[in-house]
Amino acid sequence: MKKVLFSLAASVIILAACNQRNSGNTESIESNTTATTEVDSANAPVVKFEVETHDFGKVKAGEKVNFEYKFTNTGKSPLVIINATASCGCTVPEWPKTPVKPGESAAIKVTFDSANKNGLQDKLVTVTANTIPAQTVVHLVGEVTK
Repeated sequence: MKKVLFSLAASVIILAACNQRNSGNTESIESNTTATTEVDSANAPVVKFEVETHDFGKVKAGEKVNFEYKFTNTGKSPLVIINATASCGCTVPEWPKTPVKPGESAAIKVTFDSANKNGLQDKLVTVTANTIPAQTVVHLVGEVTK
């Protein structure tokens, strides 16, 4: 009986000690996570495109279409574009690699190669930046004829 009580007491002490240690770590982890994932939406950069959809009209197959999506940072902190990806390998975006200060404008240049394409086209360019939300999508639409 003494062995059972001793074992039970030892288990309670060990569990209590482990629980205190884990509680401290959890608070530390929670505060670190909060600090790194919280974004101040009031001061965040805001990307405002002049147009979000560009219709290039009709082009013959094989022609290349170029367009610049002009935008302004209407937020309160520098805008950093992390990446811009297209929905198709036929569309190639180029974006500014340096931060765009509040109030400043820049452009994302997009080239669409209509080779081996036919009919109506809607190419998406997803822009990932330090904005809320992190991704913004612009469209390049038109028709490719033979």
